[in-house]
Amino acid sequence: MANVLDGEELTLDGLTGDWRMAQRKRGHRHSTDDLLTGWYAAETVQNAQRILDLGAGLGSVGLLALWRSPNATLTAVEAQEVSYALLEHNVALNGLAARVRTIHGDLRDVRFAGETFDLVTGSPPYWDVKDGVVPADSQKAHARFELRGDVRDYCHAARASLAEGGRFVFVFPSVQRPRAEKAIAGAQLAMVRSVDVVPREGLAALFSLFACRRAEDELATPYVRELDYVVRNADGTQSEQHAQARASFGLGLR
Repeated sequence: MANVLDGEELTLDGLTGDWRMAQRKRGHRHSTDDLLTGWYAAETVQNAQRILDLGAGLGSVGLLALWRSPNATLTAVEAQEVSYALLEHNVALNGLAARVRTIHGDLRDVRFAGETFDLVTGSPPYWDVKDGVVPADSQKAHARFELRGDVRDYCHAARASLAEGGRFVFVFPSVQRPRAEKAIAGAQLAMVRSVDVVPREGLAALFSLFACRRAEDELATPYVRELDYVVRNADGTQSEQHAQARASFGLGLR
């Protein structure tokens, strides 16, 4: 694979122990948010068969869930042009064309008549345009700001595609947890579990992970708000929990 896209330099980075990810050197890049969303999804629905990734970006969350689900197929929906090109690039890079279907479209419009998924994932943009300076770079802007829908749209799209007994797993800033919870309820979903992620022991939570079901599905177990997930200890070393999450993807210490 070429190390440039439309004349722009790419880096080639490890996604799992044996899958790689091409990403723009100065563009939107794979993050801890993505890693832990993929991890939480795979922990919530073990051995998923049909995965849908909404707003797939470079493909990192969906591909992480796919790596942990060896019998699954993945459908990845992405609208932003540069991110979609990299999504296709990364599918080809890892030889996954037989397992991954990519769709260049807006998740607010894409629906799957007669198809449902036992695992749906999403990484909604975190911020309203009034909450910050929107980057001039289109890929960064769409990844960070609500230029094409918001968390409510992700929840509604997930609800429309979720199989009975299936789960929707997504990430959102901890300071906006009430907004995420309102979006979940508004889409006729119900939380199964959630966890706040703390970047370093002693600091406030940075983002939260949510796992939801269809509201009308039979509730087998009560909702659980789990203890905080701490990425790094107070001394800056990687926590044992984070080391185990990385190891579940064949990754080492970082």
